Amino acid sequence: MKQAVTIHPNDNVAVALMPLHAGETVMLDRGAVMLGTDVPAGHKFALKAIPSGGHVIKYGQPIGAAKEAIAAGAHVHTHNLRTLLAGERKYQYAPTAKALPRREARTFQGYLRQDGRAGVRNELWIVPTVGCVNDVATALERKAQGLVGGAVENVRAFPHPYGCSQMGDDQENTRAILANLATHPNAGGVLILGLGCENSGVRELQKHMGGFDPARVRFLIAQDVADELSAGMDMLTALAEHMRQDVRVAVPASKLVIGMKCGGSDGFSGITANPVIGRFSDRLIAMGGSTILTEVPEMFGAETLLMARCENETVFQETVSLINDFKHYFEAHGQTIYENPSPGNKQGGISTLEDKALGCTQKSGDAPVTAVIPYTGRVTRPGLTLQNAPGNDLVATTAVAAAGAQIVLFSTGRGTPFGGPVPTLKIASNTPLATQKQSWIDFDAGRLLAGETLDALGDALFELVLQTANGQRARNEENGYQGIAIFKSGVTL
Repeated sequence: MKQAVTIHPNDNVAVALMPLHAGETVMLDRGAVMLGTDVPAGHKFALKAIPSGGHVIKYGQPIGAAKEAIAAGAHVHTHNLRTLLAGERKYQYAPTAKALPRREARTFQGYLRQDGRAGVRNELWIVPTVGCVNDVATALERKAQGLVGGAVENVRAFPHPYGCSQMGDDQENTRAILANLATHPNAGGVLILGLGCENSGVRELQKHMGGFDPARVRFLIAQDVADELSAGMDMLTALAEHMRQDVRVAVPASKLVIGMKCGGSDGFSGITANPVIGRFSDRLIAMGGSTILTEVPEMFGAETLLMARCENETVFQETVSLINDFKHYFEAHGQTIYENPSPGNKQGGISTLEDKALGCTQKSGDAPVTAVIPYTGRVTRPGLTLQNAPGNDLVATTAVAAAGAQIVLFSTGRGTPFGGPVPTLKIASNTPLATQKQSWIDFDAGRLLAGETLDALGDALFELVLQTANGQRARNEENGYQGIAIFKSGVTL
């Protein structure tokens, strides 16, 4: 195995693939470098002397500036590297987008829905309109497990703390996210459970649900019945009986919408897991499918690369607004735009937000950006969509699911057990994590460092997604780890 890797020919740093020590000579394609300091695995070291204020280049792009002169062979990290990020800025459209060559479409066995979308699951969901009935929802989930079997693949409740005591955008966001989930193609049946006195009650949710299939949705207001558990079970039983008629049929892969997210990243995430997801994304889009890239704060520092790939100037201007509006959100709350990466990211070798963003956006592959949607938007066009949502793992995963993603690909270098409301496939950036946490991890992208090719791993991930779409359960589903989180930015009454 190599000791270190240089990602781009223009880089002036390399990434250690194993713990390296002062005095070692590291052999690279461009020559040998003697280390002046210890360098942990996943961390960077200088390939040549970098003057104070000089740009540190990784992925062929600046990831910050040297706080002090950095000698060749020195460890490059937070102690001697600072961000170059600032506030809102102006951008010029300089398009580089090229359409991907078309690929012959594959198929999966899915559930066709009335609105033309396809589900990869046929689950019975309980969606509370307000946190006050969360315990009722989870009690119904427990009682309804006897309904699971045949075409009824699972019963899940999705508790959350909102639905009342909210104002403005927060209240509208709660309504829209819950309505989008209530009409999600992975749900063969949905019980909307309300209390009766909340702001975002059953009737408000109905207004946001559009032309839903009335055979697959029931509404229960707990204050209107003597026994909400008995009434709820009657409705769930009726929904389950209807779902038992559902069958999987051959569906083109063009109907897949896949969310892409990363969390607990390390210095390998942008080298292995995220590029593998990017290769998958390009393959699906070439078949007419759709992928979603979100976590906008983790685009800061790499946004110009995405902007150059916008398919037209309208999409470019929408991407500019996406970036600057999120920066304004930080500033309006008196927060610094670059207060990222997390402590775990830094321990894993990520030094600045630019470093994180350039690795994060590898998930988008090379496809043109075809659409930008708001936080509560839904995917309506094939191709690569950018969605407005924060980097928080559960909030962003819920956002892409509510936008229509039937599956989420989640890359991680440090590991995480959580899952969203849809199958959440964990892609490990390194083999030790995949080996240690087999109950969490679905795919080992660390094999790229052992000699497997990016194309081969992209193909293997595509096959895993199709198997998951066919009904194979993700690790989060096997563990029963499925939940939602809704973005909140305003006051609570």
